[in-house]
Amino acid sequence: MTAPPNSNDPATLLPALPQGAEILIIRLRSLGDLVLETPAIAALHSWRPDLRISVLVEPRFAPVLEGNPAIGEIIFSRGLGETALDLLRRKFPIVFNQHGGPRSAMLTGASGSPLRVGWAGYQYSFLYNVAVPDAKEFYGTPTVHIVEHRISQFYFTGLPRGPIPRAQVFAQPDSIATVARKLAEKGIAAGAPYAVLQPGARSPGMRWPVAKYAEIARWLREKYGLASVVNLGARDAEIAAEVRREMQKWAVVMDAQLNVRELVALIAGSRIFLGNDSGPAHLATALQRPSVVIFGVTDPVQWRPWQAEHRIVQTGATFDHPRGDKAIVIANPRPISSIASDEVRLACDDLLSRQ
Repeated sequence: MTAPPNSNDPATLLPALPQGAEILIIRLRSLGDLVLETPAIAALHSWRPDLRISVLVEPRFAPVLEGNPAIGEIIFSRGLGETALDLLRRKFPIVFNQHGGPRSAMLTGASGSPLRVGWAGYQYSFLYNVAVPDAKEFYGTPTVHIVEHRISQFYFTGLPRGPIPRAQVFAQPDSIATVARKLAEKGIAAGAPYAVLQPGARSPGMRWPVAKYAEIARWLREKYGLASVVNLGARDAEIAAEVRREMQKWAVVMDAQLNVRELVALIAGSRIFLGNDSGPAHLATALQRPSVVIFGVTDPVQWRPWQAEHRIVQTGATFDHPRGDKAIVIANPRPISSIASDEVRLACDDLLSRQ
């Protein structure tokens, strides 16, 4: 007979769950963060396929998990009270808060689960009764990839350590067809090779200049015969006019026309991805698209493509890591705008010449 889980011995918690037990992972957002959740989910499922893994996520990001065979259920996060009552009704025997913010902590506490797992020292950590050490204590170094940081909760509670799987996202047939139609309307025929370019990012210090993306788009067409498709999302309003002005001659601009499901399909069909450190860059990783990712004020040790063919172009910044999922720039020898087009061309050339 399986012994009941014992919160005083965290390493027994997952092994002691009965066959078919349900577990809940809370990871509300965002695009890249959801992608980087999938290796830990795959590792859990591979070790104990009997467990039914549910993931609580905001609806707009749920397509990242669609079609994932390791996930038993995707639960949508809605109003705080409504979601809390739903979790309480489900009576999960163990809940992992992989998000770490106040809302996710409150939902963890409100779930009523007898085992509530979170990282020690995070906001509202009093709501957890299984406190996982941060990376510096757990791994002996504060500088780890975000995937390694995330999976530490599961290692701490009994998942055997081993090779960590790659990230996985699954393009859906209806979205593939929709994207093919939209590309055809823009002049890119079905089956024609194309690159996806991502000039947007959440802050200016993470954005390589749009004019330099235009240079690369022209070069890709002239040297490789590749059309360039620019993903311009709803949050890229700050650079939208510049993108349209600089890139319309050399690229097809998808001007906030794609939802997450369609963005997955777009990247899945590409020959190469080029972009700033961003959610779409992690989608490219999960879809095993060769990727060139440009880093400015974020740490490539933490955020580099995980287990996919890639090249990194960076400013050479150095970082302090107050915790496993945070980095603070302590020195940056040059701004991202100073990265030369030749550096990026060389990285793209290296990947494309191998295909």
